[in-house]
Amino acid sequence: MERVVGTVVRGLRGPIINQGDNIEKIVVDTVLNAAKVEGFPIEDRDIVTVTESVVARAQGNYATIEAIAADVKAKFGEETVGIIFPILSRNRFAVCLRGIAKGIKNVILMLSYPSDEVGNHLVDIDALDAKGINPWSDVLTESEFREHFGYIKHPFTGVDYIEYYKELIEAEGASCQVIFSNNPKTILDYTKHVLTCDIHSRFRTKRILKSNGAVTVLGLDDILTKSINGSGFNESYGLLGSNKATEESVKLFPTNCQPIVDGIQAKIKELTGKTIEVMVYGDGAFKDPVGKIWELADPVVSPAYTEGLNGTPSEVKLKYLADNNFCHLSGEDQKQAISDYIQNKCEDLVGAMESQGTTPRRLTDLIGSLSDLTSGSGDKGTPMIYIKGYFDNYTK
Repeated sequence: MERVVGTVVRGLRGPIINQGDNIEKIVVDTVLNAAKVEGFPIEDRDIVTVTESVVARAQGNYATIEAIAADVKAKFGEETVGIIFPILSRNRFAVCLRGIAKGIKNVILMLSYPSDEVGNHLVDIDALDAKGINPWSDVLTESEFREHFGYIKHPFTGVDYIEYYKELIEAEGASCQVIFSNNPKTILDYTKHVLTCDIHSRFRTKRILKSNGAVTVLGLDDILTKSINGSGFNESYGLLGSNKATEESVKLFPTNCQPIVDGIQAKIKELTGKTIEVMVYGDGAFKDPVGKIWELADPVVSPAYTEGLNGTPSEVKLKYLADNNFCHLSGEDQKQAISDYIQNKCEDLVGAMESQGTTPRRLTDLIGSLSDLTSGSGDKGTPMIYIKGYFDNYTK
């Protein structure tokens, strides 16, 4: 019988995962139990994905604001520090900011505008146009920003992030001056010691600062790269990818994940004889067209994945083939011609007209986005995702 279903995505419910739990065993047991209860087979090239949050929880990869403060103080000393380009997030940055401010005496907080790096807006860009302000060249003080735009609360959180971040810094005993600019070099008019908090543009920002006279240039990926007084750490990403755990601590991005995905793959191979692909995923890489927020606040979508998930899709566009190559055919003749074309397609389709309109993104970014949308970030309770048929095509 001809298959009538393509890719199937299942969110798998597992136990609440805590520090010290064997994450590999939990994932394997959850997958096998779900397959038994739901009656689906484990097959080669199926995919299981695991959210980074439960991996980090199992690792106990947490840090307090005191640990953050100690590392920041050790690296900046008594200098006035420019904290630049943070994202506007109570979950992602507020607790980190408390720890950073706790280790500094004087802060120059430089916010990008009209929005942060991931699309959280301080002010609507149309309001900038109305005021004749160019965000790429104009530097605003806090009083100038207020004079132009007043007090604006984020539509989703109800928070005025300018006020909120300034209050967090001052509550930790540091002074705070707020400015607004999208040019990294602006901060050098105030201090030569900078902590840049952007995520995906951080390498460019660091390069610009270093080449224009900055004395100390660090990013969030340089804070907590090793344990401070027994804290968690991430040697690759530091504070990047962290989330609020409590009012006094953050959960860091998981570390050393490759042995975990390889171990899960090996164990399922041992128990079923099938080779599935495995990845750890964080934020998906997609943008909300209404809220204008780009979801990816983690440094990468996937910190670890098995070899079979390396690369990009090699796909042709069915509608292009139907409208062009085989438009003279119809019914079964057209179906057979398209099937034959797909079965004999070239694996390198870069530049081919037949592939135009397909998604030129890495497999891990596509699958991570699919997984993140499936699991959500709330109370679904499905931190593991099982995907069947992802690598199938029209001919399978």
